Amino acid sequence: MSLSSVKAFLAAHAPDITIIELQQSTATVALAAEGHGVEPAQIAKTLALRVADDVILIVTRGDARLDNKKYKARFASKPRMLALDEVEEETGHPVGGVCPFGLVKPHRIYCDISLKAFGEVVPAAGAPNAAVRISPDRMAELAAAEWIDVSDIPSGP
Repeated sequence: MSLSSVKAFLAAHAPDITIIELQQSTATVALAAEGHGVEPAQIAKTLALRVADDVILIVTRGDARLDNKKYKARFASKPRMLALDEVEEETGHPVGGVCPFGLVKPHRIYCDISLKAFGEVVPAAGAPNAAVRISPDRMAELAAAEWIDVSDIPSGP
């Protein structure tokens, strides 16, 4: 799965979007921002969490953290990240390449409203060195994601 499943997904649903594959890893927000020449906030990081017996994905801006109170109000539970060994099993993507496209299993996907601050964001594309450039609204549309507000955005420079 992984990069090949994202390529297949985009070929079928958004053939105009090109996957950018870099020589170096972009597995962290800092590496991705440096590699793609954007601010860390523009990296669209995908978090895999467990809610009761379900797995959900939340895509948020790179410099944001989950706000526990907002998350609990929305999902009636505390945030529980998947263990590293569960991430690829549930998404088909390795850690550092997780994105809302080309998933191995269907999961509910949410996009945090913090992404709407940007005209373009850079989510991973199924591999630790692959990404796409896309508008937040188009990303949410392609992923059939629901917009929610569960992030805490840092203030200041």
